[in-house]
Amino acid sequence: MVEPLREVRDGYIITLNLGTPSQVIQVYMDTGSDLTWVPCGNLSFECLDCDDYRNNKLTASFSTSRSSTSSRDSCSSPFCIDIHSSDNSYDPCVIAGCSLSTLLRSTCYRPCPSFAYTYGDGVVSGTLTRDILRVHTSTPNATREIPKFSFGCVGSTYREPIGIAGFGKGSLSFPSQLGFLQKGFSHCFLPFKFANNPNISSPLVVGDLAISSKEYLQFTPMLKSPTYPNYYYIGLEAIIVGNATAPTQVPLTLREFDSFGNGGMIIDSGTTYTHLPKTLYSQLLSVLQSAITFPRAEEVEERTGFDLCYRVPCPTNNILADDLPSITFHFLNNVSLILPHGNNFYAMGAPSNSSVVKCLLFRSMDESDNNYGPAGIFGSFQQQNVEVVYDLEKERIGFQTTDCALAAASQGLHKT
Repeated sequence: MVEPLREVRDGYIITLNLGTPSQVIQVYMDTGSDLTWVPCGNLSFECLDCDDYRNNKLTASFSTSRSSTSSRDSCSSPFCIDIHSSDNSYDPCVIAGCSLSTLLRSTCYRPCPSFAYTYGDGVVSGTLTRDILRVHTSTPNATREIPKFSFGCVGSTYREPIGIAGFGKGSLSFPSQLGFLQKGFSHCFLPFKFANNPNISSPLVVGDLAISSKEYLQFTPMLKSPTYPNYYYIGLEAIIVGNATAPTQVPLTLREFDSFGNGGMIIDSGTTYTHLPKTLYSQLLSVLQSAITFPRAEEVEERTGFDLCYRVPCPTNNILADDLPSITFHFLNNVSLILPHGNNFYAMGAPSNSSVVKCLLFRSMDESDNNYGPAGIFGSFQQQNVEVVYDLEKERIGFQTTDCALAAASQGLHKT
């Protein structure tokens, strides 16, 4: 399977072709969750507290009534049991109103009850639905039909204005339902300058093609959290700024789990910026401040909420060129990823008076997140111009800096 990913300012959009006849719905590609869901109901879909997401104009909603192959998932479906997080497989059918006698005989086929699914700062509610999903294969202009693909038909959300294709490791996830969970997938995210450009897309490859002949990449092992088994975890050992000989010390929590399964760093395409533990984040800021002599742009820091903004000389109006230091992430298994230029500091606007303001696009983990869940997040902005391979068969993740625009062109994803 080869699908184009369109870049928007805060993530990467995949197009789903659902139902009969096909309805085209655009959703985020998210490696940090399992459920695939789409907005349902042209008039009834409601997004609460979505003022911060005004630029995310909803392109389409899915209508089950317009699809001849659409059906509600049943209460006894493994996907229904999964989304209700039940230890007892009877529970969803009990909620649906099945009698004990039909439960014991497995003869109750009532619809799966409505669900609520939570994200870091949002929640969605809806019903589990099945329909035909059509995907593109590696053969040009060829498609494959996935019958009875299970997804959330969502009528109301909180701070989640666009649907999501979950690429996690759970049974509900996109690669799992397509039969690729024992193989893998890869992506090469285009940089921000291509945001909302309809003529070029980031390549997403799923299946054998994604992991074959990839030994030229650096691979770091996937870590396993017993508490959160469906996330993709990697271990961060050190961060180096510029040519410094002494790395910034990274806490053990970014490569180990505690007795409750908390810790590690997840790699997450659904989170825009890389998040680091507060102490490590503060250390990184201090090292960068010592290494950078350009004047601070404090008014931009106040306006944007970013912690480190500088006025960088830009005599030729080339905002990509600068003398800001590089940042290198050292992952387990001796993997050194020098983050591509432009993945650390980003221009907040056009040049003015032969200078441009650039801000560090990293974040600190929230105080409330310090004691549970992942200790850090490797976000999509820092994955730009990096080929990332999820080798699920060998349980490892590979990195290779590359020009993703060239990779897109080689896959026929660049319209001229």
